[in-house]
Amino acid sequence: LPLRAPPAAAPAATPTMTTAVPRNANFAKLQAGYLFPEIARRRNAYLAENPDAKIISLGIGDTTQPIPKHILAGLTGAAAGLGTAGGYSGYGDGNGNKELREKIAGVLYEGVGISADEVFVSDGAKCDIQRVQLLFGEGVSVAVQDPSYPVYVDTSVMLGRTGGVNSNSQFEKIVYMNCGPANDFFPDFEKTERADVIFFCSPNNPTGAVASRKQLEELVAFAKKNGSIIVYDAAYAPFIRNPDIPKSIFEVEGAVECAIECNSFSKYAGFTGVRLGWTIVPKALKFADGTLVHTDYNRIMATCFNGASNIVQGGGLNCLDKEGQQEISDLMDYYLGNAAILRECMEKLGYSIYGGIDSPYVWVDLQGKKSWDVFEELMHKAQVVTIPGVGFGPGGEGFLRLSAFASRDNCIAAAERLTEALAK
Repeated sequence: LPLRAPPAAAPAATPTMTTAVPRNANFAKLQAGYLFPEIARRRNAYLAENPDAKIISLGIGDTTQPIPKHILAGLTGAAAGLGTAGGYSGYGDGNGNKELREKIAGVLYEGVGISADEVFVSDGAKCDIQRVQLLFGEGVSVAVQDPSYPVYVDTSVMLGRTGGVNSNSQFEKIVYMNCGPANDFFPDFEKTERADVIFFCSPNNPTGAVASRKQLEELVAFAKKNGSIIVYDAAYAPFIRNPDIPKSIFEVEGAVECAIECNSFSKYAGFTGVRLGWTIVPKALKFADGTLVHTDYNRIMATCFNGASNIVQGGGLNCLDKEGQQEISDLMDYYLGNAAILRECMEKLGYSIYGGIDSPYVWVDLQGKKSWDVFEELMHKAQVVTIPGVGFGPGGEGFLRLSAFASRDNCIAAAERLTEALAK
């Protein structure tokens, strides 16, 4: 008998039902989509209209260079081990492989008094920022640099720590610490309102500014005076080449009593897609009632996280031995070389430039132009994707962020295109 074609599927019905579950009202406060997906949406729309365009991205801070050989061997070796009776492992310690925690404490925090049991290994700093937010209850006030990485503000909004948006496009109940060229990208603490939790990033995303030891001492003193907790984002620490600049907040005396530090292998070793990070919660850090913050963070990790991948932690171990540290240093030098190319390009065009030294981000003053306007102009005229500064908060309006996380050839080509598009 001949085969019969299956009957045509009935057209899908348009859903009309809604549940009885109310929406989290805090999500309605978020003004727009998260910045980086919005960049991707605009880029994809441009490519749909211009399919032959050869876009160069100086936008999202995603690494582009291959994982170095020795570090990669840690990943492949751990993966291969899972295929053997002796090398197989299932659930591990939810706070991280003991040897990895010891190496993080011993190699990256040598001499500052951080112990292995104060290290919580994770799937990255961004995820940890959300988990850290869970430490703090209702009514906790938050301070952020302005401009700043959007995750600090958006997670605060989602957890109900803010009011609505005011006429300055800032969320009520968040303390915005102005960090622009006029104050050397560092808050004026004499004019800064107290907050329970202070988010601070150095080297800074997006401005590329790097806080000096004296500035970090001021930050710690301000937190201790006000009984605040600093959440210190050190994800770009390996780019620091100046020996006088701290790579960790814990290099500052007294910080163990008032700070948590989040960090990641994403930029260290090209692990943006591999996902491995850590957070330091010192046992000297206490809540107002004397409870150790460490105790509650341990509970969060035990409840919400099953531990980083065993394979990925194998790569992390190789990051922290002598060969891995040299490979990381070489990667940092490569991206810093790209940053120097972008700085030189924009300086020659007459723009005021910040960052790009001890940092992979170059922050460009647009001389009064709107940042989304310049983003669109450069995508259409130069086929170069950047990041509009206003996406990092009201303080970023009038600036553009250029990322050095591209190939050397693409950075050189982007500099040539930008020169042609912006030549005055």
